[in-house]
Order: sequence, then C-alpha cells, then structure tokens
Amino acid sequence: MTLPSQRHLFEIPDGITYLDAAAYSLLPRGGRAAGEAGVASKSQPWAHPRNQAGDWAERARSSAARLLGAAADDIAIIGSVSHGIGTAARNLPLPSGTRLLRVADEFPSLALVFDRLAAEAGMELEVVPRPADGDWTSAVLAAIARPGAAPLSIACLTPLHWSDGALIDLDRIAPAVHAAGAALVVDATQAVGVLPVDVRRWRPDFLAFPTYKWVLGPYSLAFLYAAPHRQAGLPLEENGTNRPEGRFAPGARRYDKGERNDPVALPMAATGLELVEGWGVAAVEARLRAMTDRLAAGLEAQGLPVLPRALRAPHILGLRLPGGVPPGLVDGLAAQGAFACDRLGALRISPHVWTEEADIDRFLSILSGLLKG
Repeated sequence: MTLPSQRHLFEIPDGITYLDAAAYSLLPRGGRAAGEAGVASKSQPWAHPRNQAGDWAERARSSAARLLGAAADDIAIIGSVSHGIGTAARNLPLPSGTRLLRVADEFPSLALVFDRLAAEAGMELEVVPRPADGDWTSAVLAAIARPGAAPLSIACLTPLHWSDGALIDLDRIAPAVHAAGAALVVDATQAVGVLPVDVRRWRPDFLAFPTYKWVLGPYSLAFLYAAPHRQAGLPLEENGTNRPEGRFAPGARRYDKGERNDPVALPMAATGLELVEGWGVAAVEARLRAMTDRLAAGLEAQGLPVLPRALRAPHILGLRLPGGVPPGLVDGLAAQGAFACDRLGALRISPHVWTEEADIDRFLSILSGLLKG
C-alpha cells in the first residue's frame, strides 16, 4: 500500500515548503510530546522513577537494531556519528604499507579520524575522485581492484554521497571489500530510515547513524552497530553504564556513551524510530522516490541537469548548476518559504514524509523564478 502524506504529524504552517531533511529533519508531534514529558521528569524527578530512562534506552536500541537487521546486543547508544567512527578507529588494525579507501569530499565525521590515523600508521590513503559521470559505484569498485595497489585494509564508505545523493551501492561494493580481506566502516547517516540498510548483507565491522535526520529524532543521539567479532574492543569512554560493577557490558553495550539514560532524548528517539518502523522503510523509500522523480522531471523541464535516476538516491537530489549555486539563491528560496541548502556547490533538495506533490511544484516554481531573475 502506498504511504500517504504524513504532514499531519508535523507542525508545518501553510506556506512552508521544507525540503532540507538531509540536514535536519522535522520533529513529529509525538516526538515533541515525548521530549516535553522528559523535561517534566527532570523538573520533578521524585514523580518519575529513573529506571524508566533505562527502559527507553532498550526500546530505542531495539528499534534501531530492527532497522539495521541486527540484534539489540549488536547496538551501542552513542552521542554522535563521530563518536561511533572514533570507536571504530580505536578498534581496527592499521597496518603500515596498506591502503585506507574513501571517496572524495567525504563528511568530516567519517574522514578526519581515519585520515589522521592512517598517516600516523604509515598507511596509504586512497581518495576516490568524484566521477565525471556520477557513477561512484563503478569508481569505487575500480579503486578496490586497481592493479599494483597496496593491499586494502580498511574501506570507510557511505551508501550515498551526503552532498548530492549520488548512490554508492554497498550491495555491490561490500562483497569486493570483503574479498580483498579489508574491514568495512559505514556512515549510514543519510540512509537509515529510507534505504534498505541491512548489516547481514553488507557485513560491516562498524556502522553508525544519528537520529536527527531520517529517523525523526533529536540531536546528540546516535547508534553504533558493532559486528560480533568487534565486540571485545575498547570504548572511547568508560563509565558506570558500559562498565557496570567494573566489568565491561556484554556485546556492543560496552561502547555505550556516558550519561546514556537521557530522559529527554531517548523517548524522542524511540518515538521517531518506531514511527519509521511502523510505516516500513520500503514504503518511505517509495514515497520519497515519487517526490524526487517529480522534482527531477520538473528540473529537467526547466533545462536543468540532474543525475540519471539509476545513480541517485530516492530521497536526495543534488542540483549542480554551471558555476555552482548562485549567490543568494538559498536565502532567496528561504525568503519565500522554500528550504533547501548548498552542499559543496550543489543545491541539495531532500523531502521527507511530510512532503506533498504541491510542495514539489511550489518549490520548482519559486526556483524557476529566482534563476530567471
């Protein structure tokens, strides 16, 4: 069954066309209510048993696990994706003389720590340049199999490029990484909740994602999947949550952050995760694909270039204009109640389940007027 518009679940005034979910999703009404209840519990803690926060932690952890095809024991609750990638970097070998592979213009949370550690360890950092035809998947596969290259030991990848939604097909790439004997670290920030992320298919060593984008949760909360054979490592921090009674917690819980049982963020996160679960990722993907297809058709009708459908994600469309995003364009859109953003010279347009066909048409009309002006 087709997922209908979920606009009624969000606080969106008339005249607002918000197509910037890839930056910062809206919070659903239920998530706001959950957060407000959490704030109230901190105002009068005697009226709210503190063990409820622990219950919310396991509820959120379990929902995150189901979205990844994982077990709850494989999931750590962390503060950010950079926390998760830092945990991965701390627990993977970095052999001198081998390669670390990533794509160009990667998001800092995934790139910075591994770039630094690779240089310190004497590894070769191979950065796959942006392909002229937009086909990242073929470019990454060619890099993995490059004749004469140093052995590949770690690939740090994402399922799509964060700047413009160009696909990086891990269903094809992950088997090649494993065949090379390398570890796979995945930043799934722009994928979980929309794309069929499945750790059973990709078999990453570590995978992280936050709640504040596609799963409709709060800022400063994220999840880390650690493969079973990576669950005996050292966390970035040691606290009473991940080392109860001085012993490391079992499974990926040993990587849980300090002050984990946040009475505000956890209920908000669980509410958003469970909403997405209830709709089903496939239904969300289909709805958003319909929105970006409509958007692409409208842009092409204006003579503007878009990636071929097979190379772009269903929920993010990056419009690359000659010379980049014109100065003042993003502000001009916002002034008329239409919201997108400039990411590395692309106008990144990203609808979510609150988006309706009228939003797409309105955005196209406003954009056309600004570009002609």
